[in-house]
Amino acid sequence: MGKRQRERGAETEREVCEAISEKIGWVVKRELGQARDGGCDIRLGQFVLEVKRRKAIAVYEWIDQASAACAPYEIPVVVCRADKREFLVIQRLEDWLKMAKGELPER
Repeated sequence: MGKRQRERGAETEREVCEAISEKIGWVVKRELGQARDGGCDIRLGQFVLEVKRRKAIAVYEWIDQASAACAPYEIPVVVCRADKREFLVIQRLEDWLKMAKGELPER
């Protein structure tokens, strides 16, 4: 991985830490040395976050499709699975932060 890719990854991890700290009020920091040591990007209580940033990934089309079907109080979620892999849940960070803080919208 090149220097710019590492810098971009670290920048994105800091951005996620800042959003969590601002929205939930918890002090969250990146796991330094995680690339070298094989660890995760961010630990948040019992959650282990791996932060990825790519130019284009198909899940945005899926979350847009789920969003279009939502009423104002509903939260779009994508459940996906690759062959021979476990299911994954994908949702917007803003919605996840509300869920983590216990602030889900009322119906």
